[in-house]
Amino acid sequence: MEESVRLQYLEAMGIDVWVPRHPPVVAEQAVATPIGCASPSEADRVGAPDNEAGPTPQQPAIGESSVNRQHAEPAPPTAASDSSHKFESDAFAPLPHHPKPHTDDLAWKDLQHQVSICRACFLCETRTQTVFGVGNKHADWLLIGEAPGRDEDLQGEPFVGRAGQLLNEMIRAIGLRREQVYIANMLKCRPPNNRDPQADEVAACHGFLKRQIELIRPKLILAVGRIAAQNLLHTQQPLSRLRGMRHELEGIPLTVVHHPAYLLRSLPEKAKAWEDLQFALSVYQSLEQ
Repeated sequence: MEESVRLQYLEAMGIDVWVPRHPPVVAEQAVATPIGCASPSEADRVGAPDNEAGPTPQQPAIGESSVNRQHAEPAPPTAASDSSHKFESDAFAPLPHHPKPHTDDLAWKDLQHQVSICRACFLCETRTQTVFGVGNKHADWLLIGEAPGRDEDLQGEPFVGRAGQLLNEMIRAIGLRREQVYIANMLKCRPPNNRDPQADEVAACHGFLKRQIELIRPKLILAVGRIAAQNLLHTQQPLSRLRGMRHELEGIPLTVVHHPAYLLRSLPEKAKAWEDLQFALSVYQSLEQ
């Protein structure tokens, strides 16, 4: 059996093999290593610190099996040079992660700062803090609710408390996690006593939401609740007429779902929410085809 094939089998079985750090010249001529690729023996050493000494026959590696000793090639190891270690590390370094081109961290920071200091409507006088949004800025799914409630106002994050816990379950029901989607509200401040948003308040926050959509560029928008759906779609039609239909917002497909706070008050309506989620998932899957 060729030496290179034997080493591959041993490596596949998880068996460590002793090999000389500097193989004889004859071996190098017999098995040529492609330029830019490390040999199996080099791969065993990748990631070791420069000052770490390799195993010796007198000091076997911890966990060495009898198979290691049977196939050991006793040769006095020599310390590898710094340059050889650097080459091996560079050759096997992971490729850098390139985020989506549209991601702009500076733009996100600037937008969040603008929201935090906004005084465009009366809600700035009664808020504890603004509620910007949370989640994956590369998300395919963007969930938009109407406005923060008491818990959101205190924590600075949308959809927390009991309604938020139910929304998390709804997200998991379609195979996603909260961290995989982006969640925002039309309003970034809580209306007093959790009343419905007023037209001037929605208008004051519209630019912020539009900018979030531009930065995320989601594949699907899910309007959470009647008020969010009506305001986003500029309609007064009841939710029953808007459910089960594919709409569009800023050129992006949009579907609607019952608000989790409503579902907590009307448990039998959860079946309809499940239908809404299944429809949203079907729309998303059609975009992937």
